[in-house]
Amino acid sequence: MSLIGIIVLAVIALLVVILVTWIIVTYNKFVTMRNNIDEGFSTMDVYLKKRFDLIPNLVATVKGYAKHEAEALEKTIAARNMAHASGDITKQLEAEGAISGALKSIFAVSEAYPDLKANANFMELQGKLSALEEEIANSRKYYNGVVKIYNTKREVFPSNIIAKIFRFEKRPLYEVSSVEQRENVKVEF
Repeated sequence: MSLIGIIVLAVIALLVVILVTWIIVTYNKFVTMRNNIDEGFSTMDVYLKKRFDLIPNLVATVKGYAKHEAEALEKTIAARNMAHASGDITKQLEAEGAISGALKSIFAVSEAYPDLKANANFMELQGKLSALEEEIANSRKYYNGVVKIYNTKREVFPSNIIAKIFRFEKRPLYEVSSVEQRENVKVEF
């Protein structure tokens, strides 16, 4: 074999090694990002579960003061049950958005009842929920950030080739799903 033949084979071997290394690195990057998404969703889910557990106590406290505000309370419980029953990530994210809107309604109702606002149990629950809402908002930001990075990587060339070969599917962002959730709560008596 001539020197040129050896050089050509060495270049081809080097290119194959570079290609295989790139495939391995890109695949591992996708796995890492997918795990970050799962971790981000799990963190958010922990806070959502804590909020889920506080809602019945909040509703029970408000019911004692605002018997004729049943609609806001029923919406909150319905949204809570829908979030609990949903199986996939997209539906759960939508249902959790509905809970946030329903909780705004309850807090808006409390503004009309000075005795309720002064109730220690209600204040404690409201404080806990406010802290949880902050944690949920932060975990949603993190989740959306890692999903954005992952989705972008799976769509740009040349990593989109690896994403298609190994079936790395697009992940949903957490989004406010309805116009109703984007609007300020209006309470009328």
